[in-house]
Amino acid sequence: MVKVALIGLGSMGQNHYRVLKSLPEFQLTALCDIQQTREYDEPFYTDIDEMLEKADFQAVVIVVPTFLHKSVALKYLAKGKDLFIEKPVASNCEEASEILKAAQKANAKVCVGYIERFNPVVSALINELEGKEIYSIGITRVGPFPPRIADVGILTDLSVHDIDLIRFITKHEIEKVSIYKSQKIHNHHEDNAILSFQLSGEIVASITTNWLTPFRKRTIEVATKEGYYEADLMAQDLTEYSEYQKNNSYVIRKVMLKKEEPLIREHKAFAHYIETGDRHGLSTIEDSMITLDISSRKA
Repeated sequence: MVKVALIGLGSMGQNHYRVLKSLPEFQLTALCDIQQTREYDEPFYTDIDEMLEKADFQAVVIVVPTFLHKSVALKYLAKGKDLFIEKPVASNCEEASEILKAAQKANAKVCVGYIERFNPVVSALINELEGKEIYSIGITRVGPFPPRIADVGILTDLSVHDIDLIRFITKHEIEKVSIYKSQKIHNHHEDNAILSFQLSGEIVASITTNWLTPFRKRTIEVATKEGYYEADLMAQDLTEYSEYQKNNSYVIRKVMLKKEEPLIREHKAFAHYIETGDRHGLSTIEDSMITLDISSRKA
Protein backbone atom coordinates (compact mmCIF):
# COMPACT_ATOMS: atom_id res chain seq x y z
CA MET A 1 0.00 0.00 0.00
CA VAL A 2 1.33 3.42 -1.02
CA LYS A 3 1.02 6.35 1.38
CA VAL A 4 -0.04 9.28 -0.78
CA ALA A 5 -0.78 13.00 -0.33
CA LEU A 6 -3.02 15.06 -2.60
CA ILE A 7 -2.33 18.72 -3.40
CA GLY A 8 -5.22 20.59 -5.02
CA LEU A 9 -8.87 19.97 -4.20
CA GLY A 10 -10.53 21.80 -7.07
CA SER A 11 -12.80 20.19 -9.65
CA MET A 12 -10.25 17.66 -10.93
CA GLY A 13 -8.70 17.31 -7.48
CA GLN A 14 -12.05 16.11 -6.12
CA ASN A 15 -12.05 13.34 -8.71
CA HIS A 16 -8.58 12.29 -7.65
CA TYR A 17 -9.65 12.39 -3.99
CA ARG A 18 -12.65 10.11 -4.65
CA VAL A 19 -10.59 7.60 -6.62
CA LEU A 20 -7.61 7.54 -4.25
CA LYS A 21 -9.93 6.90 -1.29
CA SER A 22 -11.63 4.05 -3.12
CA LEU A 23 -8.50 2.11 -4.08
CA PRO A 24 -6.90 -0.39 -1.69
CA GLU A 25 -3.54 0.29 -3.35
CA PHE A 26 -3.37 3.68 -1.59
CA GLN A 27 -3.55 5.11 1.91
CA LEU A 28 -4.46 8.79 1.63
CA THR A 29 -2.58 10.44 4.52
CA ALA A 30 -2.72 14.19 3.78
CA LEU A 31 -4.56 16.84 1.78
CA CYS A 32 -3.49 20.36 0.86
CA ASP A 33 -5.13 23.40 -0.73
CA ILE A 34 -5.11 27.14 -0.11
CA GLN A 35 -8.40 26.85 1.76
CA GLN A 36 -10.59 24.08 3.14
CA THR A 37 -14.10 24.26 1.70
CA ARG A 38 -15.51 21.06 3.25
CA GLU A 39 -14.78 18.48 5.91
CA TYR A 40 -12.39 15.61 5.14
CA ASP A 41 -11.39 12.50 7.06
CA GLU A 42 -7.71 13.10 6.35
CA PRO A 43 -5.40 15.76 7.87
CA PHE A 44 -5.80 18.98 5.88
CA TYR A 45 -3.08 21.58 5.32
CA THR A 46 -3.21 25.00 3.71
CA ASP A 47 0.56 25.24 3.37
CA ILE A 48 2.66 22.81 1.33
CA ASP A 49 5.73 23.35 3.51
CA GLU A 50 3.79 22.44 6.65
CA MET A 51 2.42 19.30 5.01
CA LEU A 52 5.90 18.33 3.86
CA GLU A 53 7.19 18.74 7.41
CA LYS A 54 4.37 17.05 9.34
CA ALA A 55 2.65 14.48 7.12
CA ASP A 56 3.78 10.91 6.40
CA PHE A 57 3.67 9.97 2.71
CA GLN A 58 5.78 8.50 -0.07
CA ALA A 59 4.03 9.89 -3.14
CA VAL A 60 2.22 13.10 -4.05
CA VAL A 61 -0.57 13.73 -6.56
CA ILE A 62 -0.32 17.32 -7.81
CA VAL A 63 -3.56 18.81 -9.15
CA VAL A 64 -2.89 22.54 -8.89
CA PRO A 65 -3.06 25.15 -11.71
CA THR A 66 -0.42 24.52 -14.35
CA PHE A 67 1.64 27.63 -13.54
CA LEU A 68 2.26 26.21 -10.04
CA HIS A 69 3.44 22.78 -11.16
CA LYS A 70 7.13 23.64 -11.25
CA SER A 71 7.36 25.22 -7.80
CA VAL A 72 5.36 22.47 -6.10
CA ALA A 73 7.13 19.63 -7.94
CA LEU A 74 10.63 20.95 -7.22
CA LYS A 75 9.87 21.36 -3.52
CA TYR A 76 8.71 17.76 -3.15
CA LEU A 77 11.36 16.26 -5.42
CA ALA A 78 13.98 17.88 -3.19
CA LYS A 79 12.64 15.62 -0.42
CA GLY A 80 12.71 12.53 -2.64
CA LYS A 81 8.95 12.13 -3.08
CA ASP A 82 7.45 10.25 -6.05
CA LEU A 83 5.06 12.39 -8.09
CA PHE A 84 1.91 12.15 -10.18
CA ILE A 85 1.55 15.54 -11.93
CA GLU A 86 -1.66 16.32 -13.78
CA LYS A 87 -1.08 17.20 -17.42
CA PRO A 88 0.72 19.11 -18.73
CA VAL A 89 3.82 18.66 -16.62
CA ALA A 90 4.47 22.43 -16.59
CA SER A 91 3.61 25.69 -18.34
CA ASN A 92 6.44 25.36 -20.86
CA CYS A 93 9.37 23.15 -21.82
CA GLU A 94 11.89 25.18 -19.83
CA GLU A 95 9.99 24.59 -16.58
CA ALA A 96 9.45 20.95 -17.53
CA SER A 97 13.19 20.54 -18.07
CA GLU A 98 13.83 21.79 -14.53
CA ILE A 99 11.40 19.21 -13.15
CA LEU A 100 13.04 16.47 -15.23
CA LYS A 101 16.52 17.33 -13.92
CA ALA A 102 15.25 17.42 -10.33
CA ALA A 103 13.52 14.06 -10.76
CA GLN A 104 16.67 12.49 -12.18
CA LYS A 105 18.77 13.93 -9.34
CA ALA A 106 16.35 12.59 -6.73
CA ASN A 107 15.96 9.27 -8.54
CA ALA A 108 12.21 9.78 -8.06
CA LYS A 109 9.41 8.07 -9.95
CA VAL A 110 7.44 10.75 -11.78
CA CYS A 111 4.54 10.41 -14.22
CA VAL A 112 2.20 12.89 -15.89
CA GLY A 113 -1.56 12.45 -15.88
CA TYR A 114 -2.67 11.94 -19.47
CA ILE A 115 -5.89 10.20 -18.47
CA GLU A 116 -7.04 9.27 -21.98
CA ARG A 117 -4.21 6.73 -22.21
CA PHE A 118 -6.24 4.73 -19.70
CA ASN A 119 -9.60 5.03 -21.41
CA PRO A 120 -10.65 1.41 -22.13
CA VAL A 121 -11.64 2.34 -25.67
CA VAL A 122 -8.10 3.59 -26.36
CA SER A 123 -6.67 0.31 -25.05
CA ALA A 124 -9.10 -1.64 -27.26
CA LEU A 125 -8.24 0.52 -30.28
CA ILE A 126 -4.51 -0.08 -29.80
CA ASN A 127 -5.16 -3.82 -29.63
CA GLU A 128 -7.20 -3.68 -32.83
CA LEU A 129 -4.46 -1.75 -34.65
CA GLU A 130 -1.73 -4.23 -33.76
CA GLY A 131 -0.03 -5.38 -36.97
CA LYS A 132 -2.13 -3.07 -39.19
CA GLU A 133 -0.77 -0.32 -41.43
CA ILE A 134 -2.16 3.04 -40.26
CA TYR A 135 -2.95 5.62 -42.94
CA SER A 136 -4.39 8.45 -40.86
CA ILE A 137 -5.73 9.38 -37.44
CA GLY A 138 -8.11 12.22 -36.61
CA ILE A 139 -9.24 13.33 -33.16
CA THR A 140 -12.12 15.66 -32.26
CA ARG A 141 -12.32 17.15 -28.77
CA VAL A 142 -14.87 19.97 -28.50
CA GLY A 143 -17.32 21.34 -25.96
CA PRO A 144 -18.59 24.45 -24.17
CA PHE A 145 -16.19 26.79 -22.39
CA PRO A 146 -15.35 25.74 -18.79
CA PRO A 147 -15.09 28.95 -16.70
CA ARG A 148 -12.63 27.26 -14.31
CA ILE A 149 -9.94 27.32 -17.03
CA ALA A 150 -8.30 30.74 -16.78
CA ASP A 151 -4.52 30.23 -16.81
CA VAL A 152 -4.10 28.39 -20.15
CA GLY A 153 -5.68 28.18 -23.59
CA ILE A 154 -7.16 25.24 -25.41
CA LEU A 155 -3.83 24.16 -26.90
CA THR A 156 -2.29 23.65 -23.46
CA ASP A 157 -5.45 22.37 -21.76
CA LEU A 158 -7.03 20.10 -24.38
CA SER A 159 -4.86 19.54 -27.45
CA VAL A 160 -2.05 18.09 -25.32
CA HIS A 161 -4.34 15.12 -24.60
CA ASP A 162 -4.64 14.36 -28.27
CA ILE A 163 -1.08 15.12 -29.34
CA ASP A 164 -0.09 12.56 -26.72
CA LEU A 165 -2.76 10.11 -27.92
CA ILE A 166 -1.58 10.34 -31.53
CA ARG A 167 1.94 9.28 -30.50
CA PHE A 168 0.64 6.71 -28.00
CA ILE A 169 -1.78 5.02 -30.40
CA THR A 170 0.31 5.05 -33.58
CA LYS A 171 3.71 4.48 -31.91
CA HIS A 172 5.12 6.96 -34.45
CA GLU A 173 6.77 10.31 -33.85
CA ILE A 174 5.41 13.62 -35.16
CA GLU A 175 7.68 15.14 -37.82
CA LYS A 176 5.75 18.11 -39.24
CA VAL A 177 3.22 20.39 -37.52
CA SER A 178 0.75 23.06 -38.66
CA ILE A 179 -1.44 24.88 -36.12
CA TYR A 180 -4.33 27.22 -36.86
CA LYS A 181 -5.96 28.91 -33.87
CA SER A 182 -8.23 31.78 -32.88
CA GLN A 183 -9.56 33.52 -29.76
CA LYS A 184 -13.31 34.07 -29.77
CA ILE A 185 -14.62 34.08 -26.17
CA HIS A 186 -11.66 33.47 -23.84
CA ASN A 187 -10.29 36.59 -22.14
CA HIS A 188 -6.60 35.78 -22.57
CA HIS A 189 -6.00 32.63 -24.62
CA GLU A 190 -6.98 30.75 -27.79
CA ASP A 191 -10.22 28.75 -27.60
CA ASN A 192 -10.45 27.33 -31.12
CA ALA A 193 -7.82 25.33 -33.00
CA ILE A 194 -7.12 22.86 -35.77
CA LEU A 195 -3.79 21.02 -35.75
CA SER A 196 -2.36 19.02 -38.66
CA PHE A 197 0.58 16.61 -38.50
CA GLN A 198 2.74 14.34 -40.57
CA LEU A 199 4.20 11.40 -38.65
CA SER A 200 6.98 9.00 -39.46
CA GLY A 201 5.79 6.24 -41.78
CA GLU A 202 3.83 8.81 -43.84
CA ILE A 203 0.91 8.77 -41.40
CA VAL A 204 -1.15 11.96 -41.45
CA ALA A 205 -3.06 13.19 -38.40
CA SER A 206 -5.32 16.01 -37.30
CA ILE A 207 -6.90 17.44 -34.16
CA THR A 208 -10.04 19.59 -34.07
CA THR A 209 -10.59 21.21 -30.69
CA ASN A 210 -12.56 24.16 -29.30
CA TRP A 211 -14.53 25.61 -26.38
CA LEU A 212 -17.21 26.95 -28.74
CA THR A 213 -19.36 23.85 -29.31
CA PRO A 214 -22.58 23.61 -27.19
CA PHE A 215 -22.11 19.86 -26.63
CA ARG A 216 -19.12 17.70 -25.67
CA LYS A 217 -17.64 15.38 -28.28
CA ARG A 218 -14.55 13.19 -27.90
CA THR A 219 -13.83 10.89 -30.86
CA ILE A 220 -10.91 9.19 -32.59
CA GLU A 221 -11.04 8.00 -36.21
CA VAL A 222 -8.31 5.80 -37.63
CA ALA A 223 -7.97 4.68 -41.25
CA THR A 224 -5.88 1.57 -41.90
CA LYS A 225 -5.13 -0.61 -44.88
CA GLU A 226 -7.45 -3.25 -43.45
CA GLY A 227 -10.36 -1.09 -42.31
CA TYR A 228 -11.63 2.02 -40.54
CA TYR A 229 -12.16 2.55 -36.81
CA GLU A 230 -14.32 5.01 -34.87
CA ALA A 231 -13.80 5.35 -31.12
CA ASP A 232 -16.10 7.35 -28.84
CA LEU A 233 -14.07 8.28 -25.75
CA MET A 234 -17.11 9.36 -23.74
CA ALA A 235 -19.38 6.39 -24.50
CA GLN A 236 -16.39 4.01 -24.60
CA ASP A 237 -17.64 2.52 -27.86
CA LEU A 238 -15.41 1.21 -30.65
CA THR A 239 -16.65 0.38 -34.15
CA GLU A 240 -14.75 -1.23 -37.01
CA TYR A 241 -15.78 -0.72 -40.64
CA SER A 242 -14.25 -3.40 -42.86
CA GLU A 243 -12.39 -2.67 -46.08
CA TYR A 244 -14.61 -1.40 -48.91
CA GLN A 245 -15.86 -4.31 -51.04
CA LYS A 246 -16.35 -4.50 -54.81
CA ASN A 247 -20.11 -4.79 -54.40
CA ASN A 248 -20.22 -1.35 -52.71
CA SER A 249 -20.53 -2.83 -49.21
CA TYR A 250 -18.64 -3.07 -45.96
CA VAL A 251 -19.15 -4.87 -42.66
CA ILE A 252 -19.73 -3.05 -39.37
CA ARG A 253 -18.43 -4.68 -36.18
CA LYS A 254 -18.86 -3.44 -32.63
CA VAL A 255 -15.69 -4.23 -30.70
CA MET A 256 -16.41 -5.72 -27.30
CA LEU A 257 -14.69 -4.03 -24.35
CA LYS A 258 -15.14 -3.63 -20.61
CA LYS A 259 -16.13 -0.08 -19.65
CA GLU A 260 -14.15 1.33 -16.72
CA GLU A 261 -13.34 4.73 -15.24
CA PRO A 262 -10.02 5.84 -16.80
CA LEU A 263 -8.84 7.62 -13.63
CA ILE A 264 -9.18 4.41 -11.62
CA ARG A 265 -7.08 2.54 -14.17
CA GLU A 266 -4.53 5.37 -14.22
CA HIS A 267 -4.08 5.42 -10.44
CA LYS A 268 -3.78 1.65 -10.30
CA ALA A 269 -0.96 2.00 -12.83
CA PHE A 270 0.61 4.73 -10.66
CA ALA A 271 0.60 2.48 -7.60
CA HIS A 272 2.07 -0.35 -9.68
CA TYR A 273 4.76 2.01 -11.00
CA ILE A 274 5.80 3.12 -7.51
CA GLU A 275 6.01 -0.46 -6.26
CA THR A 276 7.65 -2.12 -9.29
CA GLY A 277 9.12 0.59 -11.54
CA ASP A 278 6.95 -0.57 -14.46
CA ARG A 279 5.17 2.42 -15.99
CA HIS A 280 2.41 0.32 -17.60
CA GLY A 281 1.53 3.08 -20.09
CA LEU A 282 1.99 6.10 -17.81
CA SER A 283 3.30 9.22 -19.53
CA THR A 284 6.84 10.36 -18.83
CA ILE A 285 8.03 13.93 -18.28
CA GLU A 286 9.71 13.67 -21.69
CA ASP A 287 6.39 12.66 -23.30
CA SER A 288 4.73 15.74 -21.83
CA MET A 289 7.61 17.95 -23.00
CA ILE A 290 7.03 16.74 -26.56
CA THR A 291 3.35 17.68 -26.39
CA LEU A 292 4.20 21.06 -24.82
CA ASP A 293 6.73 21.79 -27.56
CA ILE A 294 4.25 20.93 -30.31
CA SER A 295 1.28 22.78 -28.78
CA SER A 296 3.34 25.94 -28.25
CA ARG A 297 4.52 26.22 -31.86
CA LYS A 298 3.35 29.18 -33.89
CA ALA A 299 0.67 28.79 -36.55
